[in-house]
Formats: sequence, C-alpha cells, structure tokens
Amino acid sequence: MNETQDRSDVAAVDALAKSFNDLRAEIGKVIIGQEEVVKAVVISLFANGHSLLVGVPGLAKTLLISTISEVLDLDFKRIQFTPDLMPSDIMGSEILDENRSFKFNKGPLFSNIILADEINRTPPKTQAALLEAMQERSVTVSGTKHTLDQPFFVLATQNPIEQEGTYPLPEAQLDRFMFNILLDYPSYEEELQVVKSTTAGNKIKLNNILTGAQILEYQDLVRKIPIADNVLEYGVALASKTRPNTPLATEAVNNYISWGAGPRASQYLILGAKAHAAVHGKYSPDIEDIHAIANYVLRHRVVRNYKAEAEGISTEDIISGLL
Repeated sequence: MNETQDRSDVAAVDALAKSFNDLRAEIGKVIIGQEEVVKAVVISLFANGHSLLVGVPGLAKTLLISTISEVLDLDFKRIQFTPDLMPSDIMGSEILDENRSFKFNKGPLFSNIILADEINRTPPKTQAALLEAMQERSVTVSGTKHTLDQPFFVLATQNPIEQEGTYPLPEAQLDRFMFNILLDYPSYEEELQVVKSTTAGNKIKLNNILTGAQILEYQDLVRKIPIADNVLEYGVALASKTRPNTPLATEAVNNYISWGAGPRASQYLILGAKAHAAVHGKYSPDIEDIHAIANYVLRHRVVRNYKAEAEGISTEDIISGLL
C-alpha cells in the first residue's frame, strides 16, 4: 500500500468516527441514556451485522430502532411478529395478476432496515424464514431467488423467554445475529428526563446523517482495516475457549457449558473489534477492542448446562472468566 492510499484510509477512518459521533448525537435527541446500547447497534451496522435487542417491554427498543432508521437515509419496515404470522407475510408471495400470470408481490422484508418486533412471539417456522435473508441477503420463493437491496439490516427485539407467549429462537437463527444486546431499566435521573420529554408534546425533528452509499463504503472500510496477528489470534482463541472438551477450553467451560461458539463468532469478534476501533478513531484494533464487544458476540452462542443453571452461573460470568 502506498503513502497516498495510507493517507486516504486514515482520512476515511476519521470520517467514519465523525459520522459515528454525529449519529450518536442525533439519536440522543430522542433516546435518553442507553449510550452503550446505541453504540453497539451502530457498530454492528458498520460491521454489516444484524443485532438482537433483548429486554422487557417498555424499554424503548422499538423507538431506538425506528430512530436509527430516521437518521439514516434508508427504507425502513416494521414487522410485528405474532403467533399467526406466516413466512409469506414477511417474504412475499406469488399472486395471479389481471393477465392470468403469476407475479411476485414483495413482502416487507424488501427494505434496508427491518425491525423484527418481538421476534420470539412467532413460531420457529416463521422465524426460520429470516435465515436466508440474514445470511445470503436474498429470499427464495417458488424456486426463484430474489436479491434484497443493500445495505440490509435486521434489528430484532426479543422479550425474555420466560414471558408468556414466547418461543425460544432456534440456535441457527441466533447465530445469524452478530450482536446480542441486553437493555436494562434506565436510572432514576434518566427516567425523569424520559417522562419529561415524552409528556410535553414537543415534536423532535431528526436530520439524516448517512446515506446507504456511505454506509456501504464504511462497511467496506471496516473490512480493510489492518489487524495485528496477535490480536487476530487472541480473537480466534477466545472463541475456541468457549468450546467444551477442546484443547483451549478452561475448567469452567468444561464444567458449565453444553456447547460453545462456532467459527462465525471468531469472524464477528474480529469485525466487531475493527468497527469498535474505527468509531473511536483508531486505525487498527487491539485486544481492548475485542474485550469491548466480546459479550455482545458470545452471550447468545454459549449455551449453559443444567449444572450452571443450578449453581446460578451466568453466561456473562463464564465469558468474564475467559477475558
């Protein structure tokens, strides 16, 4: 790489970091608190990954995603997942037109940002309809493959599985999400601000910060960011350590884990670290960047056994031990 290219890449990373700060500021006009959540979602967008937001109802998960769609100049569709939702309701179906020939009628999945609201309130059959779209960025209906527009993100909300009327997400579905982001209750001071701003009747105008073309450029940039061999090896080793009865597994993993993270976790740890470094204006990630996103990547890919549940050992406890 010549010196001109180096300067160009440095300028591009600087522009990405500025865009990230602008996005956070614009989203902050509506979303009070939840700064780490906002940061994680935006990082996953820049890394071209999907995110799953988990929390009890009423924590503004849907509002956060709709706000992000407003500040990005992208098409946005919201799909409310219900027990009677069918795959054709989200992918589309072939219909007989006035000329008595079949025509494909696109479903809401044909958009840039998909809000899959309460994704675990629909049965696994419909959840599985998202698998091809999330991995291949396409859907196949009646044997015909239809390519989705780019960029394409699925930002899903999920209620805790202990709640009434929920279905656990299949492991293959969970693995398609780059990040699993937990939302907690706001602090007392944040809740005061939320109530004050939402009960005053003021309409907040949001500005578009990024276009689809700019997001695609940033996604390409994130992949090009160089990474040191020791950081790459650390990320792959971290994912490998979560797999019980393998050479790198720790005693805690062997005792408390049924199965660990696959190779996709290693890929997402590295991509997430690159994006995390870039949004903070760093030109190459280090091990601290992997630590910053490790819980988001690993918590839904590491499955505890009955012994861990009986002894109250959480997935986060095990991941913290590995870090």
